[in-house]
Amino acid sequence: MTPKAVNRFAKIDRRLCVALLSGLLCANHSGADAGQWQYGGHTKVQFIASGYPEDSLFREVLGANSQDYNFDGRMNLRYDHKAWEFATAYQLIIRYGDTVPLSRKLSGFITIPESVPDDSLRLFNLTDTIADSGDLVAVQRLDRLYVGYRSEDWIVRAGRQVISWGNGLVYSAMDFINPFDPAAVDKEYKTGDDMLYGQYLRGSGDDLQGVWVLRRNPDTGDVDNAYSTLAAKYHGFIGSFEYDGLLSQHYGDTVAGIGGNHSVGGAIWRGDFTLTRTDTETVPLVVTSLSWSWLWGGKNVSGIVEYFYNGFGIRGGEYSEAALLAAPDLTARLARGELFTLGRNYIVTSAMIELTPLFIITPNIFTNLDDPSALLQLVAQFDIAQNLQLLAAANMPIGAPGTEYGGIDSGIDGLYLSVGAALFLQLAWYF
Repeated sequence: MTPKAVNRFAKIDRRLCVALLSGLLCANHSGADAGQWQYGGHTKVQFIASGYPEDSLFREVLGANSQDYNFDGRMNLRYDHKAWEFATAYQLIIRYGDTVPLSRKLSGFITIPESVPDDSLRLFNLTDTIADSGDLVAVQRLDRLYVGYRSEDWIVRAGRQVISWGNGLVYSAMDFINPFDPAAVDKEYKTGDDMLYGQYLRGSGDDLQGVWVLRRNPDTGDVDNAYSTLAAKYHGFIGSFEYDGLLSQHYGDTVAGIGGNHSVGGAIWRGDFTLTRTDTETVPLVVTSLSWSWLWGGKNVSGIVEYFYNGFGIRGGEYSEAALLAAPDLTARLARGELFTLGRNYIVTSAMIELTPLFIITPNIFTNLDDPSALLQLVAQFDIAQNLQLLAAANMPIGAPGTEYGGIDSGIDGLYLSVGAALFLQLAWYF
């Protein structure tokens, strides 16, 4: 497909969206049997400041520190009429700051502030670039756009939506379609993907879910099964034990997995195990955790200890350019936001402490057991008013040069891809 044809297809996508919205608006005024509308959203203003060590390659480009200012506006709209549902979400995203020019050039595995979503590989191009030059990038887009039907036994949805599978609380094994970065501070909304989703609900409480995510070949622009995902997951119960079984064809690889969760004393055990068959090998991913809650000094506390094994990771903590080039399955998953770790063995400890009903702090420690190196993170959430929330986080990487969190080798003698202490502030207003 030529670039001209792709642009024409994007315009057709937008016309379809407008027509669909107009039709639903007309339906809402068609009589007493009209459906129900729901709407809401938010505006979020963010400030991100990062420091760079003297041996950081980023320091050569950005200086001793960088500052970024972001805006995220979101409007959610939902329409329900008997067994039918329609949902959409409009986003206005603005990024301005020192790292914006750099983010255009660097690969997905570099630890920098997230850039704006890109629809070039999705089935529909629902993103319109308003500005993209210098220190500024701004886009408007539809992050949700789907139509659904539900009955007592079936749920079917078609369009841009999200899905979350698996039992990992921080890391993910089964949730490979569009997972969150484990160290992300704001995890309110996943970025939507274009898919067909179905769920069959059994009378026993078990259910079978299926999803078909359509993507485009980056070289041709055509829909290509080699880049798409077809997956099915069964969720069932054996007594008080919940279990999941997964089978998928994902970017041309076969993925099979099992998982579940069960109460163990006063804690909850969760875990997932998957095997991915690539062209050359069979690769395991494992995530398992214990979580529990207790009172500490009269304060509510929830704790997590989670272990993650990344079979795609590099052994021995050697992250040289040659080692990364020799691990194409890893770098491909890093680039498309499916994995976020370079090594093999990780453990995270976390505790959510409710100092007051309106003020919660969450210290997190992400540790690479192979380096060793770690990321210390302290997150604070304060509800200023009913619809106003302040979210803050401080990150401190710990590790020697050459380690994952200390900064991997840049390929230039004496310089590393390292980031120092970082501060994240977000003020969100909900409506």
